[in-house]
Amino acid sequence: MSRKGNYSVAESFFRIYKTEMVYHCKFSDDVDVWRKSFEYVESYYNRKRMHGSIGYLTPAVFENQF
Repeated sequence: MSRKGNYSVAESFFRIYKTEMVYHCKFSDDVDVWRKSFEYVESYYNRKRMHGSIGYLTPAVFENQF
C-alpha cells in the first residue's frame, strides 16, 4: 500500500488509463473494451507516451537502450 500522493506503478497506470482512454470512449460490448484497451496500450502507451519513472522516455526507447 502506498501513501496518499505516492503512487505505485500499477496505480499510476490505471489512473492514466482511465483518464486518457476509458472516460473518453464509448464501448459497445466486452470485446470492444478488450480491443480498444489493447490498441491503447500497444500503440500509444508503450510506443509514444513518455513515462516519468524511466526518465521521460517511451518504454520502447527505454528497452532498446539495453
